[in-house]
Amino acid sequence: MKIVLLGPNGQLGWELRRALAPLGEVVALPRHDTNGMPLGDLSQTEALVQHLRALRPDVVVNAGAYTAVDKAESDQALARTVNATTPGAVAAVVADLGAWLLHYSTDYVFDGSGSLPRREDAATNPQSVYGHTKLEGELLVRQSGCRHLILRTSWVHAARGGNFARTMLRLAAERTQLTVIDDQIGAPTGADLLADVSAHALRQALQDPAVSGTYHAVAAGETSWCQYARHVLAFAQDRGVALKAGPEAVQPVPTSSYPTPARRPLNSRLDTSALQQTFGLQLPDWRVGVERMLSEALQLP
Repeated sequence: MKIVLLGPNGQLGWELRRALAPLGEVVALPRHDTNGMPLGDLSQTEALVQHLRALRPDVVVNAGAYTAVDKAESDQALARTVNATTPGAVAAVVADLGAWLLHYSTDYVFDGSGSLPRREDAATNPQSVYGHTKLEGELLVRQSGCRHLILRTSWVHAARGGNFARTMLRLAAERTQLTVIDDQIGAPTGADLLADVSAHALRQALQDPAVSGTYHAVAAGETSWCQYARHVLAFAQDRGVALKAGPEAVQPVPTSSYPTPARRPLNSRLDTSALQQTFGLQLPDWRVGVERMLSEALQLP
């Protein structure tokens, strides 16, 4: 089986290289080749489509996206191409080949209201360009008629690359007090967990096409960014990391204290019951993934 992986060098893509390897030949398609020509560049729709038709994969996994949420507000055309138009074109190729598409979406397709976890069939109402383009991408994938898995996730982290936890550790080493938003609620989700869940779901989907559809995939539990920051600093401090600001020095503030071009969801809770029941999975608490990520990032034994 041939699996083409788009976005192989991102946080999720890097973990997918590992997780997908037991399922078949993984063809990692970076944005450009060694000569700078487009390969898996989601901003170059036609070139990507031609490459996919030539490769004739059994599965396409799209781990690429335009994720600069604030920049998307002023870069709408590119965000729409990368998050919607190209995934739709990829889905059309996948449908023609009789293949499968694994595609990722986001809690930003919802408006972030209320306090209950959203189910997959909940009404969508994106509040940002990023959310609108990701929702359009979902719709185009479904309209293509291809066999697909769309996994909506949120608050993704990994030891590789920059992330919220690393930022908190850096700031806590420099400052004696931090202020962090406390009214946005979600579940930090490891890229490694998401990759493993993806591989498991894909394996079952290849055996049972009836599971084709949209699912929510996040770690269990919930927290705010402020509580997340406190947990990170407490974990690091307990293991001897020198910090000027410990967890008690993290002060909660509302989202309104940090105006941004794009509106963030206050409620990023996602109900994962369908994913767990359909694929026989149990999702670990968010702290498990965060602590594993920190141990790797801090190179702890």
